[in-house]
Amino acid sequence: MGVAASSGRDVLRRAVGGQRRDVALGSLLGAGHQAGEALVPVLIGVVIDQAVAKGEVSALLLWLAVLAVVYVGLSFSFRFGARAGERAAEQAAHVLRVELVRRVLHPGGGAENGRLPGALTTIATEDAKRVGAVNMAVMFGISAIVGLLVGVAVLLWISLPLGLIVLLGTPVLLWLGHLLSKPLERRSEAEQERAAHASGVAADLVAGLRVLKGIGAEDAAVDRYRRTSRGSLVATLRAARAEALQNGMVLALTGCFIAVVALVGGRLAVQGDISLGQLVSAVGLALFLLGPLEVFAWVNADLAQGRASAARIAGVLATPPAVTIGGGRLPQPVRGEVRLRGVSHGGLHEIDLDIAAGELLGVAATDPADAAALLRCLSRQADPESGVVELDGVSLRELDPADLRLAVLVAEHDADLFEGTLWGNVNAAAPESADPEPAMVAAGADEIVRAMPRGGDTAVSGRGHSLSGGQRQRVALARALAADRAVLVVHDPTTAVDGVTEARIAPGIREIRRGRTTILVTTSPALLAVADRVVLLDGGRITDAAPHADLVRRHAAYRTAVLA
Repeated sequence: MGVAASSGRDVLRRAVGGQRRDVALGSLLGAGHQAGEALVPVLIGVVIDQAVAKGEVSALLLWLAVLAVVYVGLSFSFRFGARAGERAAEQAAHVLRVELVRRVLHPGGGAENGRLPGALTTIATEDAKRVGAVNMAVMFGISAIVGLLVGVAVLLWISLPLGLIVLLGTPVLLWLGHLLSKPLERRSEAEQERAAHASGVAADLVAGLRVLKGIGAEDAAVDRYRRTSRGSLVATLRAARAEALQNGMVLALTGCFIAVVALVGGRLAVQGDISLGQLVSAVGLALFLLGPLEVFAWVNADLAQGRASAARIAGVLATPPAVTIGGGRLPQPVRGEVRLRGVSHGGLHEIDLDIAAGELLGVAATDPADAAALLRCLSRQADPESGVVELDGVSLRELDPADLRLAVLVAEHDADLFEGTLWGNVNAAAPESADPEPAMVAAGADEIVRAMPRGGDTAVSGRGHSLSGGQRQRVALARALAADRAVLVVHDPTTAVDGVTEARIAPGIREIRRGRTTILVTTSPALLAVADRVVLLDGGRITDAAPHADLVRRHAAYRTAVLA
């Protein structure tokens, strides 16, 4: 976990620090802008002393021209500096989004544990954006420091007391601003946590909208989201109050500071220690200094929010994989011989099972949780708590999950479709130039193609919600069959399909998978009837293995699970 946490921090440092060139360019141009802004009141003071007071028109025109040149320079500096800073912020956010997606899609899994999909989406968007904005904050912070130093230098040149007041008072203001940002940092983290949770709940409710309507649970769902959203609103308001308090306090302190500078400058002018033009410059610089000091307040707030978001991103990136990445290799070609020895996981207890290469095996579980645990072990979403699962004599623990999934495909019962077309979904994992037609026919999805106005080019919405439940299942089954893996594990692929279509699909699966290992984890009698043999998984243990008809005669538990 320590190594993973360090890796998460390293990714953050690379994402933010990798934009040094743009940050440096933006800081340089921003510094030029701030220096130009600081010189404006100085030049106005010079105009008063050198031209207005003496009544020299030529000098007036000269210094006005100089002032115009400074304005043009500071304008262009701000424009191109801000562009460089924005580019650095967006590039850093992009790098973080890519790293987060790579971690979530890592074959070892684990990043999604304890996090709703909507929460991960919020982290990859809003939190990544806030951390990226740190580059912009750093750029503006450096520019503000330069502007402050130029202002202080000029004030020291005009009057030593004025310069010392600014030089000594600024660090105090910065320190107070840092202290005031601490509550904002804590509340910002809570705000993002609540917002991510609300987003996750909303995504889950939208995904299950049809089910909720079917069981009449709309009111309960609305109440749940209302409570979640209310909690997010409360956290957001607390963060907003903390930010408003910080900004207000910093602005008040800054205003008092500027007032002191103006008061001392006015007193020096009355005593004759500085000229009228220098007084105007001093007051103008005092007003100018309000800008850099306000920037410091904004930078503190932005850094506080960035630190909170960075902690959330690091938490995802530092999540250890659910399974380790082994360095073993499968013998080629993969025969597809699967063996379980003493496998215990979840509700499974000491499972011993040999599956011959090319066998069509049915697995009927009396408890759906046992079927789910078996699927997790076969797909290596998790390693067994004890025992070993082998493929062609190689333990799955010794393999890279990415390599394993090129040989073994576990088609989950609730597998989603992708946004695109029917053909695009079926060919998603198929070998190049493969013909999807046999898989479509075997899965009964050819009927869907014929029924659609645009055939296989018919558009499919996100998660396949434009299709009925039975159509989604058949397209998902066709996708699994078209992948043509050495070992295919299919979980309840026909629960939403009518009996006639199911009776057609069963022999289709057997025919298209002939000679390759296939495991049907299901309680469908039509599918189990075409299996070479069926394993009865009852109470977390294998209690018998025989053809479907024999198990129907011998076991009441099997009849209850399959025929009830």
